[in-house]
Amino acid sequence: MRNYTVFLKKEIFEYTKTYKLLIMLMVFAVFGITNPLMAKLLPEILGSLMADSISMSLPEATAFDAWTQFFKNATQMGLIVMTILFSSILSWELSKGTLIIMLTKGLSRTVVILSKYTCMVLVWTTSIALCFGLTYGYTVYLFPGDLTVNLLFSTFCLWLFGVFLLAVLLFAATLTKSNYGCLLITGTAIVVCMLVNIIPATHRYNPISLATDNLGLVTNSIEVSSLYCPILISCLLSLFLVVLSVLIFRKKQL
Repeated sequence: MRNYTVFLKKEIFEYTKTYKLLIMLMVFAVFGITNPLMAKLLPEILGSLMADSISMSLPEATAFDAWTQFFKNATQMGLIVMTILFSSILSWELSKGTLIIMLTKGLSRTVVILSKYTCMVLVWTTSIALCFGLTYGYTVYLFPGDLTVNLLFSTFCLWLFGVFLLAVLLFAATLTKSNYGCLLITGTAIVVCMLVNIIPATHRYNPISLATDNLGLVTNSIEVSSLYCPILISCLLSLFLVVLSVLIFRKKQL
């Protein structure tokens, strides 16, 4: 347990030193601030771009538009930035030889994997919480009185999908020695989930539903109970992938 805590602190320090933590926080902070602002200003921008001869009434912006921007940015650009930043989770230290030195001095390989996964989850949790808090604050200010249902649960689903994605990323990192290979394996896994999701019968079991049904939850067009299975499956798959990563890394020749 002590080695786990020490290595976890070392990981957090490395994320600070290499600016990965700063980049994540800045990206999600920008999203959090601009989500409600874009929702508020977009109708006015579109109206100003229309020719005088064109008469079209644009709908008034609401809080739902702000949360549409939130889930769109966090699901697309946010997860992409996170995946790119964390793709070198093992390859960088292995190429530098620093991790090998620590392992030869008695550091457990299990501790390495669990600490790295914990640190990634902590950074992801802090980033999405910051984005949510800023979006919520500005949305309440710009759209007072607008109510949004299932907001926390929908954000939780997105967070859990990020946790699952990090487990896939960690597993991919144990299979390859390069960050490009890690990105390729992770991207392939997500593409497979998207292709499987085309089949309607699989949607209620697919982890990617946690990142695609958010707006349906907010509009109350999707039942909360319909995501119970993806939540359970995502948790089990995340646990399975982390355990599998530990087992693979224990036998991996560095």
